[in-house]
Amino acid sequence: MAIVYNFSAGPAVMPKEVLEKVQRELLSYKNSGMSVMEISHRSSLFADIQKNAEGNLRKLMNIPDEYDVLFLQGGATLQFTMAPMNLAINKKKIDFVDTGHWAQRAIEEARLVDGIEVTQITSGADSKYTSLPEIDDSLQEDADYVHITLNNTIEGTAFKIVPTFKEVPIIGDMSSNILGQRYNVTDFGMIYAGAQKNIGPAGLTVVIIRHDLVEKSPDLPAMLSYKKLVAKNSTLNTPPVFAIYCAGLVFEWLLAQGGVDEMEKRNRKKSKLLYDYLDSSSVFQSPVAIESRSLTNIPFVTGNAELDKQFIALANDNNLVGLKGHRLVGGMRASLYNAFPIEGVEKLITVMEKFELEHKEVD
Repeated sequence: MAIVYNFSAGPAVMPKEVLEKVQRELLSYKNSGMSVMEISHRSSLFADIQKNAEGNLRKLMNIPDEYDVLFLQGGATLQFTMAPMNLAINKKKIDFVDTGHWAQRAIEEARLVDGIEVTQITSGADSKYTSLPEIDDSLQEDADYVHITLNNTIEGTAFKIVPTFKEVPIIGDMSSNILGQRYNVTDFGMIYAGAQKNIGPAGLTVVIIRHDLVEKSPDLPAMLSYKKLVAKNSTLNTPPVFAIYCAGLVFEWLLAQGGVDEMEKRNRKKSKLLYDYLDSSSVFQSPVAIESRSLTNIPFVTGNAELDKQFIALANDNNLVGLKGHRLVGGMRASLYNAFPIEGVEKLITVMEKFELEHKEVD
């Protein structure tokens, strides 16, 4: 079987070792005679899966005891609604940092929640979201929380340092770089992340939330209530058993590899390799300001839509898949998640160099 390098932004590449273990255990988990997809979410088998997954995630991210960990469904998009409903309860106001498409989607959903004022305190629109906006950390304490998208999957920007806002908690969408670079959990009131990029298969959402925020949340329908979901340890209804199982295996793999700090080291090496090539190329360019560049999602262009199309076809012919850029920005995008090997970046650059030799005279 030919080696395929999957640059997709999500669902994304998973560690080969994890997939092989899933394959070995698929028909009979722990010699139970049942697949992990068949075991009861009330069984001791699943209870151990969930307990180990949470424990290992806490180790990886240094999550303090005063934070609850939830394994939910609905994707990060559901958190665009749940967070306002649960947390915008005192001042009825949310401040957003607008860094691109997913921040805008979060803003749109928050505006649909009755009685809540939504404000953009800063925006990267003037740069067409090719750089992160400046943030005034002297924000007046008139909001329930500030929402920040830490890594912008489409635009290819990321916050390396988390801003501070006095006593206003930060809610961070960390969907595309969770576990890929080190952040201090205590800088946040809540972190949420869809799993299908750096954690596992689609269908799981991780929420890490400070317990005092949970306790203050209002009475809401059960599946929209952090308080009720925490009380039931994420099993208020049938949780995404298989996705949690896979995530737990990924957490074990990450610990065996050296944890988040080792992943960040590798991701910096992979991204530097590609950025260095892009900055020296006469055909390909990175549209993102250097100081704002993501380690995880790297968009690049030729400046010519037809050339972009030709390169994507060449890449596919060379088993480099998932490079087509998001429909909103076009071009190409290489997503270099934790499980993506450096060999894939090296092969990509080799194919880009070949393409550049053939097209460098093309305007």
